[in-house]
Amino acid sequence: MNAPETLRPSDAAASASAPTTSALAYQSGFGNQFETEAVAGALPQGRNSPQRAPMDLYPELLSGSAFTAPRVENRRTWLYRRQPSVVTGAFHAYEQPFWTSGAAGGVAAPPDPLRWHPFPMPDEAAANGGAAAAVDFVDSLKTVVSNGDPDAQTGMAALVYAFNRPMTRRALMNADGEMLIVPQQGGLRVTTEMGLLDVVPGEIALIPRGVTFRVEAHDGAARGYICENYGAAFRLPELGPIGSNGLANPRDFLAPVAAHEADGAPYEVIRKTGGALWRNAQAVTPFNVVAWHGNLTPLKYDTKHFMTIGSISFDHPDPSIFTVLTSPSDTPGTANCDFVIFPPRWLVQEDTFRPPWYHRNVMSEFMGLIHGQYDAKPEGFRPGGASLHNCLVPHGPDADAFEAASTRALTPQKLDHTLAFMFESRWRFRPSKWALHGGALDANYAACWGALKDKFKPA
Repeated sequence: MNAPETLRPSDAAASASAPTTSALAYQSGFGNQFETEAVAGALPQGRNSPQRAPMDLYPELLSGSAFTAPRVENRRTWLYRRQPSVVTGAFHAYEQPFWTSGAAGGVAAPPDPLRWHPFPMPDEAAANGGAAAAVDFVDSLKTVVSNGDPDAQTGMAALVYAFNRPMTRRALMNADGEMLIVPQQGGLRVTTEMGLLDVVPGEIALIPRGVTFRVEAHDGAARGYICENYGAAFRLPELGPIGSNGLANPRDFLAPVAAHEADGAPYEVIRKTGGALWRNAQAVTPFNVVAWHGNLTPLKYDTKHFMTIGSISFDHPDPSIFTVLTSPSDTPGTANCDFVIFPPRWLVQEDTFRPPWYHRNVMSEFMGLIHGQYDAKPEGFRPGGASLHNCLVPHGPDADAFEAASTRALTPQKLDHTLAFMFESRWRFRPSKWALHGGALDANYAACWGALKDKFKPA
């Protein structure tokens, strides 16, 4: 058992003040069978659904996979709640036009490399005649690119968030896909049915499909990225010849301990299903789970723990060595989505062009920058921005980066104070209308390669 977390009345009220950031308790492991209780004795022993659960709690099963999935892939958690989640009001359509889904939610775009300047915070947008200055996490979500179809459980969407208002008596449940949250500016308190997570830039949070949660900023405002994964649930990649250790290790993923709100005041719950948003007003808090056990749970992970693998002789390895999590597709070795990071690391290769090479990839690549500089694009690609290189669209280092890497002395070099990431997918991305016309698109992106001249010198 792990020490319980308590949702204090001030937390439950989700007041406008920033949430407390005192150290939380966690459980360690990826895909582990956890058990935790906020009140001693609340968890049934020896069975999942006794005739009468301890403390008159309601047993409820949350399934993240089909009942008959292979044991190694089966994901489920038993929740013991003060009231079951069936106690809700009727749902009505909720308008949030910027959160679009699947290929159908995008628009046609030429096969050009695309890049976006840092997406504005709400106060910046309002100052430039944009949306209202106060917006919470749900209403701030905007799809940048997407592919696939959530009803077919294929593909993904890359979204951004930028909010400055807490989700007061408000919660979100996404039935279309799991949500991988990548903070870029400002820490987050994520309250889930299973407990609390504190996540800061450099860390990520993974919310399974179907888990209800709410988000507040530690300091009142926050910005970041989200991968909405419609396909197979994220898992750790196989290591193959690397062996039994390396990359992201299971022990470094942290799950919450049980917590529940002391009062059951009304909530508005937003649900996303089939690419549409719905809302209800219910008298029951969704955060009333007193105990739970299982392996379907929210997680957080600190990218500082990623054990980077690289060349210690020559040549630049494929970026797949930086994969943190993967969502496989029905084609072996070809991911529905990979989550890849480019963290601080040593470069020691001899007689090697060390930045990423020029390439055309059958996989489509959406990139974001958390902090620092990306070695292939030291100018123009800024923290809080993004880029898209779709299937077989040529890309690579800009002219300045190519010249510098081609001429520098190849001494051991620490690539430090940087963190970039990539959502890579087998499906071609379609940008949203907002992404192409919302004002952050860098219309001069392709100019960064303009100075690459023909230097051919025949013998």
